[in-house]
Amino acid sequence: MENEKTTKISVIIPVYNEEKVIGQVVADLKKEISGLGIDYEIIVVNDGCLDGCRIILSNILGVTLINHPYNKGYGASLKTGAQNAKYEWLLFFDGDGQHKVEHIKDLIGYVDEYDMVAGAREGYKGPWIRQPGKRLLHLVANYLVEQKIPDVNCGFRLVKKDCFLRYEHILPNGFSLSTTTTLAFIKDGLNVKYVPITIDKRSGRKSSVKISDGFRTLLLITRLIMLFSPLKIFLPVAVIGFIVSLGWIGHDLIYTHFSSISKFSGFLFVSSLLVFLFGLLADQVAAIRRRLG
Repeated sequence: MENEKTTKISVIIPVYNEEKVIGQVVADLKKEISGLGIDYEIIVVNDGCLDGCRIILSNILGVTLINHPYNKGYGASLKTGAQNAKYEWLLFFDGDGQHKVEHIKDLIGYVDEYDMVAGAREGYKGPWIRQPGKRLLHLVANYLVEQKIPDVNCGFRLVKKDCFLRYEHILPNGFSLSTTTTLAFIKDGLNVKYVPITIDKRSGRKSSVKISDGFRTLLLITRLIMLFSPLKIFLPVAVIGFIVSLGWIGHDLIYTHFSSISKFSGFLFVSSLLVFLFGLLADQVAAIRRRLG
């Protein structure tokens, strides 16, 4: 493909305690991308690894190693890599052995038309205990952007560097960076393409599920709503309150012979109006925040 010859990519690999697989991951990447005949660099961000990753990576030629002094998070690692990348396109690639290098050419095939090309995992579900939260997050994401998103948080993606850095100030330092990036691109009208991919079972450290993960998911959903579409929440609440208050006022007028209106119905009417006005203000603030560099 012509765009394979002209595209230059910076591969960014966030790593945290993946000493068993990181050497093979880097070797596979080098072999695959070299075969495509394109210019590339590999940036590995050691996010405060406590195992032997740093030593292993420091002995691999052709890799730019950036070390965080302590664990800052998945999102923080990707942002560090993006800040130090020299090429136009950023390829996010996990260091735990899940992503398959053969899918890289599938993503590169769409760079002429899109600002981000993301993988859509086929057959992937993850731990059953996380499924309710993931389904809820997926429903909320689709509701916010008013379209169906095949995979809202797959980490395997090719992104234009300038577009990614445009939203750096609103991107979180944790795993929710992928979800936030997806919604930011779609919400602001950038071109996003999803390419079906398959993944391998992670070979590095095992994924752990904590009770606090459910709370974090709820916080993420709340944050996404307030950041991208506050009116999606405030408007329905205001409309429901307004309708109920009018019905209550009508009831008071009919059954009290137009002599009085209860304090509750008046309070509900004013509250609905205030919720609507606050939603308008929140929507404007969110729009400004997304665009501030």
